Amino acid sequence: VQLQASGGGLVQAGGSLRLSCAASGRFDNSVAMAWFRQTTGKEREFVAAIAANGGRTTYVGSVKGRFTISRPKNVNTIYLQMNNLKPEDTAVYYCAAVSNYYRYSVYTSRESYEYWGQGTLVTVSS
Repeated sequence: VQLQASGGGLVQAGGSLRLSCAASGRFDNSVAMAWFRQTTGKEREFVAAIAANGGRTTYVGSVKGRFTISRPKNVNTIYLQMNNLKPEDTAVYYCAAVSNYYRYSVYTSRESYEYWGQGTLVTVSS
């Protein structure tokens, strides 16, 4: 199983970026996915998660109303639309996935996820 994240870059404050993460390989069950981010010297923090069936999402408070996580039906690919970006959103963004029986569950802890992408850097200038 591999997760490939893309879409990071440099943007001015107030701008937008769209991250993508494609999961390849064999999953035995439904796949819930999420985005985390990490800055130097800090722990990796939860950003947004989406259930395997796409019907449920959850966000960290600091991005609510600005970021949207989504996924096409029956495809293990997720997107993170990031609007009104702020300098404090600067980080390496990682996608994560977990395969289990629960099609409607979302997970916010790092320990819940089995697979991780390589990260994509988002830099927001002031």
